[in-house]
Amino acid sequence: MHPQNCYYSKEHEWLKLERDGTALVGITHYAQDQLGDVVFLALPSVGARLQQFQKLGEIESVKAVSGLFSPASGQVLEVNQQVLDKPELVNKEPYVRGWLLRLRLDDPGELKRLLSAQAYEDLLAGMGAPHTP
Repeated sequence: MHPQNCYYSKEHEWLKLERDGTALVGITHYAQDQLGDVVFLALPSVGARLQQFQKLGEIESVKAVSGLFSPASGQVLEVNQQVLDKPELVNKEPYVRGWLLRLRLDDPGELKRLLSAQAYEDLLAGMGAPHTP
């Protein structure tokens, strides 16, 4: 099961609302599993403005380099320095210490364009993906 308190994009990113109105963004367990061992991340700088579903950076694994896409529009408030120093955290703890950045959302209404945990599970099932934790 994917965390119920997150929203998911069809590009396999997640967004979790924080109590202070900000949001954490990361990639899903499925995404990290498909990528293999993550070795490098190119993330936006603090202060950068992101648009929903637009490219925010890149993730490099032993298999490939893939684009990362923002699940919501907003301003980058923080980049997780731990994942820049230890990209393997994305593989080990994608929903905990492996988050990528913190956003101040421009429009919380955009969350309606994202998937619930159940809808994301259904998307994966429709792709023939194996059941993930």
